[in-house]
Amino acid sequence: MSEEPDATAESSATQDKARATQEPQFHGAGNRCFGCGPGNEVGLRLEFSKARGAEGEESPWAVAAEATLSDRYEGPPGYLHGGIIATLLDEAMSKANRAQGVTAMTRQMEVNYLRPVPSGCPIRVEGRVVRSEGRKHWTEARIQDADGATLAQAAGLFLAIRR
Repeated sequence: MSEEPDATAESSATQDKARATQEPQFHGAGNRCFGCGPGNEVGLRLEFSKARGAEGEESPWAVAAEATLSDRYEGPPGYLHGGIIATLLDEAMSKANRAQGVTAMTRQMEVNYLRPVPSGCPIRVEGRVVRSEGRKHWTEARIQDADGATLAQAAGLFLAIRR
């Protein structure tokens, strides 16, 4: 008895490949990444896209995601845990690299916690690459509230993965 290929799996893989070509921030439906993976039930499931300004104009930020995180991710009551804030910023910087066609890992990251980040409220996470040199990519990210106030920011150094 021969096994027939699963047409649904092939179709899903083909769709994922097509989407990844159009959206470099998309990894695939089976992705279990804590920050962006739709396959991770307890993850943040962030969806990044090319950043645009409030009126749709070009933005100096490469990528952005809108999110409202529940109290599941709190540290102190009503506010996100510092590790979750760092994860949001790290994810934005990683996606900024991916937007340039670079898959890279965090080597170093510095986070500035400027104001508490509330849970249950809309936030915007943005990231960009500020400099690249060989395998090294220096990045920045920030988290803003609905009024545009910056709540946290980070700078990072990412190393491109050798293939």
